[in-house]
Amino acid sequence: MTDYALKQPWQRSPLALWLRDRLLVLDPALLAIVGALALVGLVALYSAANDFPWRFTDQLRNLAVAAAVMFVAANVPPTILQKLAVPAYLVGVVLLIGVELAGVTVKGATRWLDLGLTRIQPSEMMRLALPLMLAWYFHNRDGSRKPADFLLASVLMAVPVALIAKQPDLGTALLVLAAGVYVLFFAGLPWKWLAALGAAGLAALPLAWTMMHDYQRTRVLTLIDPTTDPLGKGFHTLQATIAIGAGGAFGKGWMQGTQTHLEFIPERTSDFIFAVFSEEFGLVGNVVLMLLFLALVARALLIAMNASTTFSRLLAGSIALIIFTYAFVNMGMVSGILPVVGVPLPFVSYGGTALVTLGLACGMLMSVNRHRKLVQS
Repeated sequence: MTDYALKQPWQRSPLALWLRDRLLVLDPALLAIVGALALVGLVALYSAANDFPWRFTDQLRNLAVAAAVMFVAANVPPTILQKLAVPAYLVGVVLLIGVELAGVTVKGATRWLDLGLTRIQPSEMMRLALPLMLAWYFHNRDGSRKPADFLLASVLMAVPVALIAKQPDLGTALLVLAAGVYVLFFAGLPWKWLAALGAAGLAALPLAWTMMHDYQRTRVLTLIDPTTDPLGKGFHTLQATIAIGAGGAFGKGWMQGTQTHLEFIPERTSDFIFAVFSEEFGLVGNVVLMLLFLALVARALLIAMNASTTFSRLLAGSIALIIFTYAFVNMGMVSGILPVVGVPLPFVSYGGTALVTLGLACGMLMSVNRHRKLVQS
């Protein structure tokens, strides 16, 4: 008798076979790394949210939703993602225009759009919609790219970046800009162009300074010397760096962080959760966390290298560097080497929108990996 014949009837059922085929798309290595990061996040969040435990249970729900989104995205072939690229980009731009015309203002920033049942932040959508659009654009020009193609791609990139910066949300605008630049880089943007762009950016800094809002200038000045306002704008940075230093080599131990439990660390469940983790697990814990992020980025880049089409390569490569940028900016912000911006630590910080976006991104990576030999370029 064959192995198939020896299987139980439920193992031969159409539902079991369908479920097996769906689960086979999940990349074990990527799934293990993401699972480890999520576990680290839950451990840190349990301690950080000691005074409001409902955030821990909410995070469990957020992770479940992100996992479901990842599962669905992993089962969507790259050819379908390619067809969705233009609609996703256009919808995102329309929603950003909607924010400009009828957005909801909170704390002086107009970043949300009220749809009745819920509020959405369209700028979050553009973090993946823009790389999708640019990957589609360069895929259709594979083998015959000209300087004009990169110029038009820059226009496609500038539209959402300008709309997001006007909200104002300079941090998100720069991250969306970085996501687009990564696609241009992988598409073959010449090094001399990159150098010219960098030089132009440096030259434009004085002009950019005059156009910045007061709170944005304050963030830059606080980065240079947070002690100028230790109980105000510099409080976040000072308390976070104190927590990191207090952790030492091995940390104070889980649930033993004094900076955390005496409530000196602001936004300790979201943007500054890295300070909580550092205080309780020290340098050793930080090294392990960084290695996990490097492993995630390396796995994503490997998937990009083995992708079968230009679209898949550009998409996977940009996702890899987007995850790296998020982790680097968050850790740099908490450590005091970068200005304070609202960037969560991937899979670790509390939050629903960011987790769902990351789940979607990892699902796309798994889809690219699954179809690397099924689609010919």
